[in-house]
Amino acid sequence: MTKTEVKQTTSGNGVRHILISQPRPENDKSPYFELEKKYPVNLVFHPFIKLDGIPSKEFRKQKIDISQFTAVIFTSRNAIDHFFRMADEMKVTIHADTKYFCITESVALYLQKFILYRKRKVFYGSDGTNKSLFDVINRHKANERFLYVCSENQQDNEIVNWLKQHGCEYQLAFMYRTISNDIKEVLCSREFDIICFFTPSGVKSLFDNLPDFHQNGTHIGAFGTNTSKALEDRGLVLHIQGPAPKKPSMVAALDEYLQQQLVKKK
Repeated sequence: MTKTEVKQTTSGNGVRHILISQPRPENDKSPYFELEKKYPVNLVFHPFIKLDGIPSKEFRKQKIDISQFTAVIFTSRNAIDHFFRMADEMKVTIHADTKYFCITESVALYLQKFILYRKRKVFYGSDGTNKSLFDVINRHKANERFLYVCSENQQDNEIVNWLKQHGCEYQLAFMYRTISNDIKEVLCSREFDIICFFTPSGVKSLFDNLPDFHQNGTHIGAFGTNTSKALEDRGLVLHIQGPAPKKPSMVAALDEYLQQQLVKKK
């Protein structure tokens, strides 16, 4: 095996090692760690991508006046971080009545780091899907000017198309860019029974690092419709998908999958 070849499982001995393509949670009470207590599995965390903030000097070229928007759309905590970073760098005061539309409750709660959290101005989808986000936006879209904060090379086209089709006044705000991480070492360190992806950029990173990657016996988890599509476009077979009813997170989707594996072994 060469240094750049990934170890891939071909055994049928059940799930042992799971690679989560995100940073290790800082909170020891993360539900991911509950999976390790509940099932005989080992979780390895390693981010497949890293984010570089776009400097305010460069952002100004987009000719966006943040203060002129009455509502902001966030699909990740990263987007929240960079929105308030940019506002601070540009010395823009965010109006107290600004509304925030978030993909999940956990993303919405992250706003507490930056604002006085009030339910009448913070909204989120019920199950983590774009559809549930659209349902919320649809109820509050009248007279709003939306700013969709996203990566320069990774915006959700489904969200953009929906805003366009439903006559919303909106603007894309590129405040950061996504770069592939070097993940060869972790992929070559052991056999992974499951690899979980969260963004199309994470999928791109896999093939940037290992252009000849073959799935073999590795099961694939995907969070989000765009991530699922990116994996399928690469010819990979999906085994775990979220969000979905009763599976609002990757943890919930993994939990259901691992429970099914236990039942099969009995």
